Amino acid sequence: MREGLFIKKNKDRWERVQQESAQGADEMATDFVKLVDDLAYAKTFYPTSRVTRYINSLAARIYLKIYQNRREESNRLLKFWRYDVPLTVKKHHTIILIAFIIFALFFSVGFFSASHEPGFVREVLGDNYVNMTEDNIEKGNPFGVYQDPNSFVMFMRIMVNNILVSFIYFFRGIVLGIPSLVSLGKESIRLGAFEHMFYVKGLAGKAVTTVLIHGMLELTAIIIACAAGVVMGTSFLFPGTRRRVDAFREGTKDGIKMIIGLVPVFVLAALFEGFVTRYYKMPLPLNLALLFSSVVFIVWYFIIYPARLSASTQEPKEVHA
Repeated sequence: MREGLFIKKNKDRWERVQQESAQGADEMATDFVKLVDDLAYAKTFYPTSRVTRYINSLAARIYLKIYQNRREESNRLLKFWRYDVPLTVKKHHTIILIAFIIFALFFSVGFFSASHEPGFVREVLGDNYVNMTEDNIEKGNPFGVYQDPNSFVMFMRIMVNNILVSFIYFFRGIVLGIPSLVSLGKESIRLGAFEHMFYVKGLAGKAVTTVLIHGMLELTAIIIACAAGVVMGTSFLFPGTRRRVDAFREGTKDGIKMIIGLVPVFVLAALFEGFVTRYYKMPLPLNLALLFSSVVFIVWYFIIYPARLSASTQEPKEVHA
């Protein structure tokens, strides 16, 4: 069959599937089976044609709908982290990138301010923390702060604190997102001053490899939490073609998805901080392997996977004979 005739024969059904929702599970299953048949035929006779990509996109979209309509609670929970969170993150990649730039900028401000103002570190981190850290450095245990006698209590305390702080940063964003970014900037300055405190002692590299065992996950989650606050706060300001109240409702929903999606990340970061970071004198290859695994997870789950998932579920373009 010529490609033009193949398209003409099935075009009306494809357009119905694209534009209208199925009236029930049976109709959806029937549409899916027919699309799979069409796809198999198209891949056989027109493997490089646009119509093959078009049918594949339609079939993929229906497959996701079928998956999303499963009623098992465990599947809904899995769907949330497998589809909802990554797609929402991808939708707001630009805001997350802006939040990361702000983090990097103010981290630099904190680091270089500490290098030019001798009292800046104490002003930002507090005398007690600085005195304790300097005392630990003199004892040859610069990161003793992570060696709480009770690992489990430390894990629980850090986990609860970080989750609560992330929700606070998020809800502050209701005022056009500005307070969330201010909170992120202050946190970044403190971290820059913290890093400089070890830099002047010749421990900059060790501070990076130690703190980022848990900090890579923790800081990424904080950046995204503040970005979620901006998503909520700016949705009312930039409604697009929607009513402002509808845009705000959608922005709040997206922000909540992002912030709840970060909870497992905070749990994992707290596990590392409570049970792993205390062994910062571990062999360097093991230390770097842990750090690299965190980087790979972050890049995959928050950048690569959302982009691929979004590309596979985007609206197909109309095909003309």
